[in-house]
Amino acid sequence: MVEAYRPSSLEEALKIRADKGALPFAGGTDLMVKYRYESGAVPEYPAPVIFLTHLEEIRKIYSQDGELHLGAGTSLAELMSHSEVPELLKEAVRTIAAPGLRNTATLAGNICNASPAADGVCALYALDSRVKLSSPRSSRELAIYEFITGPGKTELREDELLTEIIIPRDRSTTRLFRKVGTRKANALSKLSIAAAARLSGERVDEVRIALGAVAPTVLRSVELEKQIQGLSRAELSERLEHFVQSYEAMVQPIDDQRSTAVYRKKVAVNLLRQFLTSIAA
Repeated sequence: MVEAYRPSSLEEALKIRADKGALPFAGGTDLMVKYRYESGAVPEYPAPVIFLTHLEEIRKIYSQDGELHLGAGTSLAELMSHSEVPELLKEAVRTIAAPGLRNTATLAGNICNASPAADGVCALYALDSRVKLSSPRSSRELAIYEFITGPGKTELREDELLTEIIIPRDRSTTRLFRKVGTRKANALSKLSIAAAARLSGERVDEVRIALGAVAPTVLRSVELEKQIQGLSRAELSERLEHFVQSYEAMVQPIDDQRSTAVYRKKVAVNLLRQFLTSIAA
């Protein structure tokens, strides 16, 4: 038997989470797989389960102070149909699973599963996103790259729920999302890239680049981005191979059932070079 709770409010949900140590259950598309032990059997959860997606408090999408707030209970399909969601994130979400699963799965679940191959998470890194973490006592915000600490590991505390994803206004003029996998959707990524840049005339005002499935977490280097920002296109073109090599040194993929480390590294570097060339050209 699975001990389960269906709270009537977010306040009640936070109390149950803190008192019972209950597992947050939104779409369940990752949890059902993670704790399944044989086909057709009820998953064996290590703790009570708390159902969340019926809570209206975490199903809202709204803008405030120039930033977009996505409720943690919002399905991937709802994100794709919303006019204010950045196109880079929509492109990533379109590659996740099949339409039936996108009607159920949530972006918050994609984040908390903390897979380095998560397509939605890769886009959120490139969008400079933050997560809001709530407990019965308080709430706090962390950059997504601070929240995810390793494969399957996050900074979520035992009395907290991830309640919102916050995305600054996307002012990029050039963007790229590319998933490399067996299929465009309904397949785990061999690797992915999400990148965005804002150009002003001949100058690169801003750039953000994230690479998925090539390191223990989605790979993003704020330090290298700062070195690129402010360069003219000509200067970027002159130093392009330097930046490519700097990223290449950080790309440390593994061999697994989906791909080899050699393939992942070569394709990731090629896609990175393609993006930098497009904004330098």
